[in-house]
Amino acid sequence: MAEQYMVGVIGGVIASLLGSVFLYCNSLIRFRGQRKLNRAASMEFPKKNSVNKTGSEGVGTADIIIVGAGVAGAALAYSLGKDGRRVRAIERDLNAPNSMAGESLIPGGYLKLIELGLEDCVDEIGAQRLLGYTLYKDGKEAHVSFPLEKSQSHVAGRTFHNGRFVQSLRKKVASLHNEQVPSVSNGEMACYLKTQVAPKVLPELYDSFISAIEKKGNIRISPNKIMAAAPHLTPGALLIGDALNMRHAITGGGMTVALSDVVILRDLIRPLHDLSDAFTVSKYLESFYTLRKPMSSTINILANVLQKIFSASSNPAMENLQHTFLGYMRLGGMFSYGASAMLCGLCPRPLSLAFHFLFIAMYGVGRLLLPFPSPKRLWDGAKLLWVASSILLPYIYSEGIRQMFFPLTVPAYYRTPPKKSPKKSFMH
Repeated sequence: MAEQYMVGVIGGVIASLLGSVFLYCNSLIRFRGQRKLNRAASMEFPKKNSVNKTGSEGVGTADIIIVGAGVAGAALAYSLGKDGRRVRAIERDLNAPNSMAGESLIPGGYLKLIELGLEDCVDEIGAQRLLGYTLYKDGKEAHVSFPLEKSQSHVAGRTFHNGRFVQSLRKKVASLHNEQVPSVSNGEMACYLKTQVAPKVLPELYDSFISAIEKKGNIRISPNKIMAAAPHLTPGALLIGDALNMRHAITGGGMTVALSDVVILRDLIRPLHDLSDAFTVSKYLESFYTLRKPMSSTINILANVLQKIFSASSNPAMENLQHTFLGYMRLGGMFSYGASAMLCGLCPRPLSLAFHFLFIAMYGVGRLLLPFPSPKRLWDGAKLLWVASSILLPYIYSEGIRQMFFPLTVPAYYRTPPKKSPKKSFMH
């Protein structure tokens, strides 16, 4: 353990020196960007409602149409409705979704619920408090607790039945008067799960796993799709939720990203008195794709990278990477604290993400080289760095290096609310 701490400290010192240079360069860019921002009109959004209803008062009119009343759609409908917009939410099926996935809400997502005034939606649906993760590897375990010491007592993650949560959100939507909500059969899979998968399940979960398999009709498939967000500048339309961006479900961060997007979009739309010019509003909302990056890129990259790391592999370098990550999380202190803060959505900072991956890489190489570097250990360290880079860098590239680390250099970041212009319907 002493050697692990020594490696962690040495890696931290080296990474800090490299990070200082990076931070200095980044601060120069931010300073120049801030001067531009000060010359532009203020992007601060008022705390009180500052919108006027648009369009005629006739039946069937709406300021905004939301297609899909899932987590993101229902939350957006409620938040815009509270701001005085006339919203119509269209959902093909108002029955409770019968989903087995996406049932964890990390603390960062719960804070977004509070910001939207939707925190009571997790009450009376059987939600349980989520306080951290436990990682298992070859008989070893690492407990990762969420850093909630500075938060109020009710702030924590939640686990719940997805369908109950969505229905609770829809009830909140229906409570606003200016919103409307229209209205594995042959047994081979069960045998495979019992004979091949069950022996590898943790002892603490074995009985529940077997019990779930034996329930008739209880085996379902949950597709794990990964899709980076790409700007779709279509006048009169905007994508959010899973339609825009998907990541692996291993960290349970999907709903947190969706709720964060709702908060950003609500704040962007709030100062707009007129939504009639679809093209101008679409250009203004282009900044949404940059403003969402701190939260979305941090959670997306963490989820996708962790899934890659802990996937079954016969590659010795991947095995070393798995032990490296587990050992890093067991170091405690600033190492596991910072990583867990990002995992739970409380520290959505891409720069912190980059630093922690740098720390992990240095810790992993140092772990392989101790107690004395040999040619074989040097080669193993090089392979570990290569595998780690081949996993991480493509995800950073897909999220956008400029938007993640240098957002103030993106022109759309300085877009100000458009002035009133000739009418042309804007629909979401």
